[in-house]
Amino acid sequence: MGVVKPEVPTVKEAVGKFLHDLEHGQQRKAATLQKHKNLLEKRLLPWCVEKGFRLLKQLDTDALREFRSGWPDSPITAQKNLERLRAFFWFSHSAGWVKSNPATAVKAPKAGKPSERVKVFTEDQIQRVLKACAQYPARNAYGHDNPARVLAFVLPLRYSGLRIGDCVGLKKENLENDRLFLRTQKSGESVYVPLPKVTVAALKKIENGGEHFFWTGNGLRKSAVADWQRSLRRVFEDAKITGNAHMFRHTFATDLLARGVPIEDVAILLGHATPIITAKYYSHFVKERRERLEDRVRALWV
Repeated sequence: MGVVKPEVPTVKEAVGKFLHDLEHGQQRKAATLQKHKNLLEKRLLPWCVEKGFRLLKQLDTDALREFRSGWPDSPITAQKNLERLRAFFWFSHSAGWVKSNPATAVKAPKAGKPSERVKVFTEDQIQRVLKACAQYPARNAYGHDNPARVLAFVLPLRYSGLRIGDCVGLKKENLENDRLFLRTQKSGESVYVPLPKVTVAALKKIENGGEHFFWTGNGLRKSAVADWQRSLRRVFEDAKITGNAHMFRHTFATDLLARGVPIEDVAILLGHATPIITAKYYSHFVKERRERLEDRVRALWV
């Protein structure tokens, strides 16, 4: 008997099977699944319809390079999306639908130009944000009717590097005296970050009767995240600055690097898998710090 070749699916069918495996087979987190959906369902499939590509085997390296060229992403985001695209084609390759992974030869844009650097808040902007928190409307459409609660939400973002979703899910048991428990490393060691007194005091003022600081625990956490994102937009508008929640994380990281904290330690606090990832995000800052250090040492020998 001859070898039975698997039937090559359409692009849409292949995407559906891949996403189903991510969700039910690999049991990936909802946020991870959504990022793959954004790339494959909202970008790749409409692009294929526009270009007349129906079958998976029509997507060769040249086609994928053309697809990538239309991405509006920053270099770092483009690299992440390219990794997701490669994962999709590795899945297709393992299923026998394609002979090789055409996405492996597709290169991502280079990062590192000043316009592509991570954005951070200046100290003046931080003070304006804190002032806007204190003046937050006593009642609003998002249920965050206590200005002190909004302030208590912003401070851990600034001084712990938490992502907004992790801050929303923050439990009261995670606060131990002046330390905030972040996560447990693969080595089994717990990771804590000391908080300024003002942040600890703000968190301890939260009295909602629940186990979380900023979430009831009912419903989907992503719905609570969306509410807090809207509240933060109101804060930024009142502070008259352009910003987002992730800029607090970048500010936290660059502040540590500026104070001489080794990048390996910053990577641990941020929860990055390796310091290489941290260095990629903050490469320009690390380079500038290294150059300043070289100048200081060179001055010793003049």
